[in-house]
Amino acid sequence: MRLQEAHALLAERGFGAAGDSDKRFTDGTPYKVEIPSCEGPAVMRAVLDEAAARGVQVDRVSQGSGVMMLTDDEIREMVALGAAEDVEVCLFLGPRGAWDIGGQAKVSAAVGGVARGNEMVAASLCDAYRAVDLGVRSLLVGDLGVLELIGSLKQEGSLPSDLVLKTSVLMPLPNAPTAALYERLGATSLNVSTDLPVPVLAEIRSVTSVPIDMYIEVPDDQGGHVRFYDVPDVVRVAAPVYLKMGLRNAPNIYPVGAHLAATAEALGRERVRRASLILRLLEEQG
Repeated sequence: MRLQEAHALLAERGFGAAGDSDKRFTDGTPYKVEIPSCEGPAVMRAVLDEAAARGVQVDRVSQGSGVMMLTDDEIREMVALGAAEDVEVCLFLGPRGAWDIGGQAKVSAAVGGVARGNEMVAASLCDAYRAVDLGVRSLLVGDLGVLELIGSLKQEGSLPSDLVLKTSVLMPLPNAPTAALYERLGATSLNVSTDLPVPVLAEIRSVTSVPIDMYIEVPDDQGGHVRFYDVPDVVRVAAPVYLKMGLRNAPNIYPVGAHLAATAEALGRERVRRASLILRLLEEQG
């Protein structure tokens, strides 16, 4: 098959070129702000404090250390803060390959978020049910099989139908067919690969209905890109999209604890400052 024929085959299946997006969030907005690595209530309070000081509307916070690294009281406090400030609280599920005894994750980040064996899958399910019982309605998923299982449990009514299932950046999402697959399996927020050009984002949007979330400034271990001036075009083709602020030149703090508390809070505040810079550019150039 020649390349031209392959492109024609893709187009027949709905995976052709795409342009601007006319999709929006349910409130009519084309974009929202997400602050990642919000590792517990102290960091969340720091993020919300900085957001109030800078006039930044934070719509979602996401956490990377995982449900198992938070106490019940910490989770309840984050849920309460989210409810008070109208902020979605998204917690990462379960143990993961990067923390396991296996060797592959030590040499390849591609398996960093996987659930190795049924024991890890079961632990991820335990995390999901525990989080939901404590009031969480948004989960960050790093494993494809776990995504499908939780998606089916939602359909069966064992988990809430409004539970957000957000794919992790550790689940590569580099093209439209993969995006469509993730949505079919239950994803309701799609974290795209960090280095995609704008036309590829348009292709992904053209075959999906759920929000995209995308790092605008990317952590070093995921590429380190700083794409501030791309944001107007990202919003134009990918809406509805969560603009997610990572940080270059920042330590990997997972799993967080008291020994990293000051660092985690400082990083959270700086992510909000970065978001304010993005919002200025959007206002100026959007």
